[in-house]
Amino acid sequence: MGKSSKYPSFSGGTVSVNGAEKASTYKKGNNVISNYNMSDAEKNIYNYAQNSLASSLPSVNVFDDDTKKNLQSQLDAYTLNGQKLINNMYTPMIEDLKTDVASRFGNFDNSVFMDNLNEIESNRAESINNLAQDVLAKRDELINNELSQRYTYLGFLQDLQNNINSNILNYISGSQQNSSAGNDYNARAYAANQSSGSSFGKYANLASGVLSTMGPYGMAASAALQIAKNYV
Repeated sequence: MGKSSKYPSFSGGTVSVNGAEKASTYKKGNNVISNYNMSDAEKNIYNYAQNSLASSLPSVNVFDDDTKKNLQSQLDAYTLNGQKLINNMYTPMIEDLKTDVASRFGNFDNSVFMDNLNEIESNRAESINNLAQDVLAKRDELINNELSQRYTYLGFLQDLQNNINSNILNYISGSQQNSSAGNDYNARAYAANQSSGSSFGKYANLASGVLSTMGPYGMAASAALQIAKNYV
């Protein structure tokens, strides 16, 4: 009869939080499997982020009619405000010029009035031209802001997913480390047991040889010792 010996089974590993198992590592058939147990809240966050990313990506650079109307409304308000500022600046200047010329010359048919009026109108035309350039720049700013907000939102969704994935990997890594520690302990215990059995076997062989020279009782004791050795 051979010596009774069995290599230890695979040692799984778990990580628990407040008594609830969050991650586990175990062996199923020939595969070592690691699993993370999502809470309901984590599932909702993860699914929301994933579904929102999937639905938002195709239209991230596309402006629908409502978005276009909203941007145009903001642009119109900006343009109207600029026009009011220009009118509030130059209309009083023209009225003051008319009053001054009329009081001095009695009419507007003179070079003083025309020269000053031309200067005012030239400045107002330049202001209007500057406003047109500002409106174009404002349009680009509104579009860029809209796109920036969309990409910021997508980045937020991606961060949600990445944080959960990182959390999963950390917990699974902990369960794998616990499993490795258990398997290392089993392997060391098995090796120590084998070493102990081997030492007893050497002692049993030596004692058996001595006992076999001691007559019938010694031979019986030697046989019993050899049998015992096979079960260590």
